[in-house]
Amino acid sequence: MRAARFHEYGGAESLVIEDAPDPHPGPGEIRVRLAAASVNPIDWKLRAGALHQLIPLDLPAIPGRDGAGVVDEIGDGVQGVNIGDRVFGLGGVTGAVAELLVLSAWAHTPAAWNDEQAAGAGLASVTAMGGLNALGSLAGRTLLVEGAAGGVGSAAVEIAVARGATVIGTASERNHEFLTSLGAVPTTYGPGLAQRLATLAPHGIDIALDTAASGSLDDLVAIAGDPKRVATVADHAGGQRLGAHVVNAANDSPLLSAAADLGGRGRYTPRIEQAYPLERIADAHAYAERGRTRGKIVICI
Repeated sequence: MRAARFHEYGGAESLVIEDAPDPHPGPGEIRVRLAAASVNPIDWKLRAGALHQLIPLDLPAIPGRDGAGVVDEIGDGVQGVNIGDRVFGLGGVTGAVAELLVLSAWAHTPAAWNDEQAAGAGLASVTAMGGLNALGSLAGRTLLVEGAAGGVGSAAVEIAVARGATVIGTASERNHEFLTSLGAVPTTYGPGLAQRLATLAPHGIDIALDTAASGSLDDLVAIAGDPKRVATVADHAGGQRLGAHVVNAANDSPLLSAAADLGGRGRYTPRIEQAYPLERIADAHAYAERGRTRGKIVICI
């Protein structure tokens, strides 16, 4: 199969397109012929070697954790999916930017989503839902999402709105119209946030979700009034220090199915900022590393 790989840790220019061995599913897994894969922060951090002590890789490695395509091989014990089904989901921490990907968690792709949207839904939706679920019931509550324009943040906004929350989202001013289109009330992040929220939410913020790791977690806890009313999917050290909910992304098929259900009902549509062909994966990684993305970046296989 053709795949993107890096043979040593380094910059985006270390990525090359070459032949790699075909993977095959083990028990409880499926293999998909990928249409598209997404780019997540962990992908370029792993490629750069920033996480090599925490997550050592066998090099050469294929970047990418999630994608979407058509099932072409099914492992032992798998039920509820057939060859030819459109699915999206998650594999290991690497392996996704290739023609073939083994998934350990997946859901059927809603007809309303194209391949790029489905590719952008995997890690973003399970991360967002995990953070939201840690905060309990959302109906009738006011939720603050820090970093609401990013891939996880934008998913969290739409999912929370679908669950009945009033959502206020922080983002740079250039993304305020985008947040409004998702159903959130936008505001800027940084100094003076508590004062701005006092105007936007005079009855207070009930719960807060940090998706940005921008150093604001202390402020979010002060705004919500209790660390147990705050969850972070991005600042694990800060969350543990403060006693907030710390959420790790999980390869969770029920969460993916819940996201797909919302997608099928038109309540959640993964937002794609930029799609790159496989041959331009280095450009996609370089763009992602600059940060401040709106929605997801995907690679079309």
